Parts: sequence; C-alpha cells; structure tokens
Amino acid sequence: MLRQQPHLLVVMTGSFLGKPKNKSKGREYECTHCDNQRNCIHFEAVFNRPLSYGFLITSKKITFMILNQTTKSMTNDIQPKFTKHLGVFLICFLISIATQAQDKPTVIKEVNLIDVVKGKVIKNATVIIEGTKIKEVYTRKPKVPTEANIIEGKGKWLMPGMVDAHIHFFQSGGLYTRPDAIDLRKHWSYEKEQTEIKKRLPDLMKRYLRCGVTTIIDVGGPMTNYDIKKQYSQEAMAPNIMVTGPLISTYQPEAFKIKDPPIIKVNTPEEARALVQKQLPYKPDFIKIWYIARNAQMAEKNLPIIKATIEEAHKNNLKVTVHATQLNTAILAVKAGADILVHSIDDKAVSKEFIRLLKKNNVTYIPTLIVSANYLKTFTTSLDHHPQDLKFANPFFYNTLSDLKRLPNDLLSARIQGMRKSGMTPPMKNYVKRKDSVMAMNLKTLYKAGINVVAGTDAGNIGTLHASSYLQELEAMQRAGLTNLEVLKTATINAAEGFGRAKDHGSVSKGKVADLLLLNANPLEKLANLNQLQAVFRQGKIFKTHELLQETPEQVVQRQVNAYNARNIEEFLATYSEDVEIYNYPSNKISMKGRAKMRKVYGPMFKRAKHLHCKIVNRIRLGNKVVDRESVIFDPKRKPGRVIAVYTVEKGLISRVTFVR
Repeated sequence: MLRQQPHLLVVMTGSFLGKPKNKSKGREYECTHCDNQRNCIHFEAVFNRPLSYGFLITSKKITFMILNQTTKSMTNDIQPKFTKHLGVFLICFLISIATQAQDKPTVIKEVNLIDVVKGKVIKNATVIIEGTKIKEVYTRKPKVPTEANIIEGKGKWLMPGMVDAHIHFFQSGGLYTRPDAIDLRKHWSYEKEQTEIKKRLPDLMKRYLRCGVTTIIDVGGPMTNYDIKKQYSQEAMAPNIMVTGPLISTYQPEAFKIKDPPIIKVNTPEEARALVQKQLPYKPDFIKIWYIARNAQMAEKNLPIIKATIEEAHKNNLKVTVHATQLNTAILAVKAGADILVHSIDDKAVSKEFIRLLKKNNVTYIPTLIVSANYLKTFTTSLDHHPQDLKFANPFFYNTLSDLKRLPNDLLSARIQGMRKSGMTPPMKNYVKRKDSVMAMNLKTLYKAGINVVAGTDAGNIGTLHASSYLQELEAMQRAGLTNLEVLKTATINAAEGFGRAKDHGSVSKGKVADLLLLNANPLEKLANLNQLQAVFRQGKIFKTHELLQETPEQVVQRQVNAYNARNIEEFLATYSEDVEIYNYPSNKISMKGRAKMRKVYGPMFKRAKHLHCKIVNRIRLGNKVVDRESVIFDPKRKPGRVIAVYTVEKGLISRVTFVR
C-alpha cells in the first residue's frame, strides 16, 4: 500500500492580505487540509505578532497560512500588506517547492518482477521511479531514498505496460462503423458514428489503461489521427500513442469516398510518393499500405506503387506497415522492403522462403487472430459475449452489435439478410475453423523460427472492441501454441523492438519510461490475471484501478443491460451492489433484496429464456438515477413486455431498482 508521507511546512516572514475565519479577536483558524477539523495536527492558532507565511504542502494541495514563529499562532489584528516583490517571490518559491514535491521518487519494494527480456521472474526486486523514468532496478540490497513514496510489492507482480500494436481510432467496434462491410447509413449516418467516436475518446483511453495497455498504435485512419495524438499526448490519463494517416491503398471502398477518408487509392508510384510527402509535416510514426490484391496478377501489377511508397517512407526514416494477408502478396511486400506485416498470412502455410525473407529483413509480424471471425459472428448474430467485452468494452458501442437481430430487411443487403437468417451454419463454422487453424499454425511456426511477433487486435473493426478485445487476442495467441511468457513478450518488448522504441519502452529496466503494471496475481500462471490490476504507472504517475475507469450511471446501467441480453449471470450481478433492493410500483414493497436472491431468480431464467432480449426504447438520466423505458422479449412468438425501470447508481453499482409496470 502507499504510505502517507509527512506534510511539508515552509515558513517565510512578511505580511499577508488574509481573511480571518471570524471577526472576533483571538479567534482560531481551521485547517483546510483536514476539511476544517479543529485541533488538527497541522495548526491551531490564536492571533499575535510577529508574522510569518506558512505553506502546508501535501500531495493533494498547497495551503497558505500565517504563523507566529514564537508561539506557532496566527494573528489578524493588523492591516497586512502584500507587496509586489514579495508576491512574485512567493509564487516562484511555491513553484519550486511544488516541483520538488512532485519529483519525490516512488519505490516499489520487494515485488516479483517479470523480466520479459531474460524470460524469468526476479523475486524481491525493488524498483525506483523518479519523474517519468525508472531510475534503478535492484535485485538485492536496494538503496531506498529517505524521502519517497513507498509501495509494498510483497505478493505482487510488476511488468511492463502492454502494447496494442494494431488499432483504429476512426472505428468504434460497433455495428455502424464500417459502411463498406455493412451499409446501415440510412439507419445511423456515418457522420453520427464519427461524432460518437470522438465524443467517447476520453473513455476509450481510460479503458485501454484499465486493461493494462499503456501504448496504442493506430495503423491507419483519416488525417484527424494526428489531432488525436496531439491532444491526448498532453493527457496524463491516456496511453502513449503512435499513429499514421490514411492507408495508402491499391483499392478504394465506395463508402470511404468522403472528405477526410481513412483509405486513399493511389494509381501511380508518383501519387504514392506524394501521399507520403503530404503526411510528413504531421510527423507520422510510420506509413501504412493497404495491399489488396484479389489474385497474383493484380498483386504484381500494383507492386510499383508498393515499392514507391516504401522507398519514399524509408528515405524519410519512416518504417512501413503493410496489410497483406495472402502469402504471395506478403512475399512481394517484404521483398519491396516492408518492415511490419500487420496481419496473419491466412490463405496457406508459410513457406521456408517466406521465413528466410522475414529473418533477413528483420520484419515484424502482427497476427490479429480474432478480428476476422468477429465480423462473421456479428453478421450471423452469433456473438460469444466474452466476459471481457461485457466488463470492459464501451457498453454503448457493444450494445449496437445486437441491433442486427431487429433491423428491418429493407435496410440490409441480401447477403446480410441471408447470414442473419441462417446463423452460423456448418460450412461457416468450418471456414472459421480452417482459417483460424492456418493463422495459428503460421503464428507458432514463425515464433519458433525466431521472427519478431507482436500482439495487436485490429480493434475498432466490427465486433472487435477497443481495450476489451486485447486479452481475447492474447488468449488466442496462447491457444495457438505460445506460452504465457511468450505471449507477454509479444505484448511488451517485442512491440517496442518492432516499432523502434526499445530504448525507452518494453521492459522494466533502468532508464526506460515508467509505463508499468502492478498486479495482484501472476499472469504467467494465467493470462486472465492481467485483469487483477492494482495500479498502472503511466510515465511514472500512478493510477489505482478505481481511478482509471469511473463509469457514468448510464454506462453502468447499459453494461447491466448487455449482460442481461447475453444471459451472463456473473457479469449481470457484477453491476449490482451486494445489498441491492428491487421494488415494484405502486406497492413500493421490496420484491427482492441482495445479489444472492437475484441469482436465484435470474439464473434459471437466463438458462430457460434462449431468446431473452431487453431493448431500451427511451432513457433519461436524473443525477445518479437512470430511467429506462424497456421492451423485453422472452419468447419471439409473444408480444414484448413493457416496463419502466428506475435505477439508482451509487459508487459505480446499482443499489436500487423500481419497476413500474
């Protein structure tokens, strides 16, 4: 736990234009640090001369007070003056002291340190953080500063912050985010989707940190990507961000022929070079190519464009990431100089020639194992409702994935109508199984061959939600044959090396940026233990778990609705307080009290009602209360039930529900 440090008191002589607590002579001042409690340890004062200025400096605030040096008391039976020069001096002095207080080192003592470079756990390690950097890592006999914030690490695990090396800010993960895949713009405009995404970006950043991801890499989007990086690089509660601009593409989806497109088709090598040049003033971290080729002939035809893009980027000291999922296309890209392949090879087993090329050119490989199947699961209304999504995904975007069940046919293409009606058919299941097995086989082959493999989700695509999809991707890599340690390496040091940031990131090492995770359980035993976060360090600043994700009442209620629709009793009950009370209006009598009683009622219902679904017809928020008009389907052959639910949310949990029927 974090030890409380003693308060720092700074005394300076002079006079101060102060305001007394009351007008009686010889009165007391009360300490603002202690919420105006009398007789606190900081000061209690009776008025007298001579005067001195006092500054009570703590980790939370700086309190200005007037002290009598001899009697340690305060006075105001004078007409004090605050001179111009003294004021300037005091301000400068305060800034100096405040800076020193902020720079006090943090010491994590006797922690189990996961060394991802050497592949081992160092027991009883001590890590000293000063400013934004790791100052020292001691494996024995630590030299602990006398003045420091101490964090006891006994029974805990410390590891580097993780990297999602493939995300897209311009996509939400919801149903309406890729009109080139499913065009629902008549129901929900693309402009509205983009507005919602931008509005919820602060929430997105916090969700990534809560899931242990301290660096996110956007591998292609509109030019506004650069604005996002600029804005959130100034925010303390946001991950480290790397971005590029529009995907330089050999294909342009019709839906993205818009003002600021995320994908731009180039027709000649000259156009490709010009698009690289256009991005240079915005300082991209790398350049992205979308190498779409339906056959080998098309891949060869577009190769001059690929070569020109890579040459122009390399000339400006920029790495190049390439979307190339067929083995033949990927080989051409690597021969042309690609630095990073951002997807798996999914059409066939990788060849020895391919492995030699990757090794020779030091190419990084990001498998993105789950994104493709998530599209199919969404379109066939066969979502897994992974607990990670129910717990950590933005609940509003996640809820849209279920909209497809109830949208009218005239909004859907014949293809989507057919997929919705059929569900996940045996041929579709076989397709997913075959593709997954090819990707898993190639991942294991390449990792064992010594290729630099990096974890990335392609988050933002339909069904692959930001932040919550990350653990699912890591678990998929583990199922493919990687050990938990190998998976953690792909999420940390491998990512730093692949994107040229290993000097400052990727491991718990002296001199590196203090982006760290403090865990209450060992992720080497079980990857799900990555959820057992006690704290996240971002550039040396510590954020406790409860600080990272403070959901609004609407978010809590919507998360509850999502779990209800998924018929997941554990995640459903997790949104309620232990002693929750359920009322029915107008009797106002308690019909249910406590989670245990709710489990007995809702548990069997979730198992029985296979088509259970709650649709929010209308929602109003009143302070910490959320009023939902709900339409609930128990049986598709019967008319939906109508109810008004009034939820009271306290401390992030639903404490009371009143149903008006």
